[in-house]
Amino acid sequence: MRIVLDTNVVVSGLFFGGAPRVVLDAWADGKLQVVMTPSILDEYRQVCDRMSETYPATDYRKVLYPLVAQATMVGDRAGEGPVTADPDDDKFMWCAWHSDVPVVSGDRHMLDADGWRGVKVLTPRAFLTQFRVG
Repeated sequence: MRIVLDTNVVVSGLFFGGAPRVVLDAWADGKLQVVMTPSILDEYRQVCDRMSETYPATDYRKVLYPLVAQATMVGDRAGEGPVTADPDDDKFMWCAWHSDVPVVSGDRHMLDADGWRGVKVLTPRAFLTQFRVG
């Protein structure tokens, strides 16, 4: 199964656990193929670097970098007009639309965009339940 992962799922999984961690574990186990763009990867790194300042005991690089090596990297592509209420989230929706995959996110702006151009947006828990991953 191919998906786009919003940064909040990656960060929550790496630093806190819960359903986001189960999603990351499924990725690590090869049950998921994550699609991302260079700008999505940059956001993962920037936010994880900031989180590392608060939670220095968590070395996210040991988990994230091997996962990224398994990801499908596609070019940054966007279209006209805003997609979500937060323009920083639009890159995830455009990546999902161009790749014809769902987005897994816990972000309200992203969840409110569910159905945009046919893109499905699911919470980590809903994703795990619906697709029986994990």
